[in-house]
Amino acid sequence: MINDATALVVYRLALAALVGGGFSLWEAGLRFVVGAVGGVAIGLVIGWLMSEARRWLDDPLVEIVLSLVTGYAAYLPAERLGVSGVLAAVTAGGYMGWRAPQLASPETRLLGFSFWEVLVYLLNAVLFILVGLQLRPILAAVSGESVVRLLVHAASVSGVVIAMRIAWEFTVPYLIRAIDRRPAQVGRRLGPRERLVVGWSGMRGAVSLAAALALPLTGEAGRPLPQRNLIVFVTFGVLFATLVLQGLTLPALIRRLKIRGDGAEEREELRARMDAMDAALARLDELSGEGWTPEEKVERLRSLYQHRRQSLRARAAIDPVDGYQERSQAYQRLVRELLEAQRSTIVRLRNQGVISNDVMHRIERDLDLEDSRAVT
Repeated sequence: MINDATALVVYRLALAALVGGGFSLWEAGLRFVVGAVGGVAIGLVIGWLMSEARRWLDDPLVEIVLSLVTGYAAYLPAERLGVSGVLAAVTAGGYMGWRAPQLASPETRLLGFSFWEVLVYLLNAVLFILVGLQLRPILAAVSGESVVRLLVHAASVSGVVIAMRIAWEFTVPYLIRAIDRRPAQVGRRLGPRERLVVGWSGMRGAVSLAAALALPLTGEAGRPLPQRNLIVFVTFGVLFATLVLQGLTLPALIRRLKIRGDGAEEREELRARMDAMDAALARLDELSGEGWTPEEKVERLRSLYQHRRQSLRARAAIDPVDGYQERSQAYQRLVRELLEAQRSTIVRLRNQGVISNDVMHRIERDLDLEDSRAVT
């Protein structure tokens, strides 16, 4: 997102030079720095203000609405002040995301993740539908041009875009290797097969077409902008080439190169879960002597957390115990059988009119959360 945002800042500078009819390197450089720094600064301010507002709220729906309007609250004033609204929105979102674990309640996080997952999916679908709907007006705008010339331009630019990304992956990272010898950098190094996959994954999307469509209709002295229709058509051609050619062949390329996941994310998750369990058990030991912690409750919780920790250690092959994984899976199956019995009961009570539909959904939600926890 930072890459897209900085590219759009450069795009605005190019448009200003095109429409104004002049270009000054130092002035463009200054405007780029001011636009980028100003956008980041406004994003941080809006992110801080929204975070402080959310500290005083205890309503998940209102907090989710605030998370939705945060991007607009950062973008609009940044654009009005002439700095990068995209960078402002990205910065505000990043700041809010970093502070969210300390600000949001568990219920807000559960609702928020579900809301954003569905919203992002729908927005992506709508964006690509809108891209497709632009095809007819784009073709109508270039109807007087030679078909061969149009295809040659689109194919040439698409080839350059794809080749430049692959060339970058096989040049600049090796230069960084020669300069940066830190162990952390060494640990992030990729082989040529992985670099080829990264280079082939440069699909372009709706942002590129939106930037092309945003080109002004007139340039210097009010004359029609030269080759605007051709630029829009070529942009659509690049989208089509990268999404169809690269997108459809990417799985085959991954299989051909025999690339497998390194399991790093799974190991990180197991490590984090085990550390969390250790912290819970340590805190339980600290609280066991308190007057408000009944001994039988403490022992029950200790047994539960020790079971979960042992299950995680078995999955991580840290403490392998013969048959433990099978017993853990049997336990999960037992828990789910009990949960399913409860679900059937509350549905039957709803159908008989003993409880309302809202009551059923509240109980059902608790059962679903317990079901999601059964994996550990």
